[in-house]
Amino acid sequence: MTRLIDRWLHARQDDERGDVPGWVLITVMTAGLVAALWAIAGNQLGAMLRSALSSVSG
Repeated sequence: MTRLIDRWLHARQDDERGDVPGWVLITVMTAGLVAALWAIAGNQLGAMLRSALSSVSG
């Protein structure tokens, strides 16, 4: 019985090897989303930022 438990525990440890961690996937997807938004609406976002900064500063 102990050999079976040892095999099961060892197999579970090996299952995680080679998987891409979730934080890597989230980081890559976020970077892709930001790049896509920047490409599509970069000019509008820049104008909004300039407008907001000018309204605060003066």
